[in-house]
Amino acid sequence: MRNKGRGNRQAYVDAAWRAVFRLGYPVARIWWRLWPSHHDGALVAIHVGPSVLLLRSSYRQAWTFPGGGVRPGETPEAAARRELMEEIGLILAAPLPLAGETRGRWEGRRDRVFLFALHLDHLPRLHLDNREIVGARLVPIHELRGMKLTGPVADYVNGRISPATPSLR
Repeated sequence: MRNKGRGNRQAYVDAAWRAVFRLGYPVARIWWRLWPSHHDGALVAIHVGPSVLLLRSSYRQAWTFPGGGVRPGETPEAAARRELMEEIGLILAAPLPLAGETRGRWEGRRDRVFLFALHLDHLPRLHLDNREIVGARLVPIHELRGMKLTGPVADYVNGRISPATPSLR
């Protein structure tokens, strides 16, 4: 009985976090439009055979790759590794190959996004946080063009990435 109560409590905490994300994200988008700034991000395209892993966040309709913002003093690869661990519970020992970068204004913010490509033989067991990340699925690459994707993911899928610049500004 004790474990069931803890599980219910965790479900309420997760639901509260999802509500915070859903309410906070539109406010952040307004902030980005009113006070423009530059943002660096890092995303990881995880290829498993002819498919790629897409994530669904609790606050966005479009599918994306695992990843997020690059913190001050953090390298894009370190940010990508941190986000893989936080969002899906994946810890990598091998180097993470950089595929390139893309730049654009998405959701009211100027972004430079570093894209990494990881090729795996099989998808390991994922551990979604059920707060920010609420869904994951492997999608055959040929089906991606018909899906609603975030700007940087669409650039990757459509081959609109360029070699990454070595510095972070």
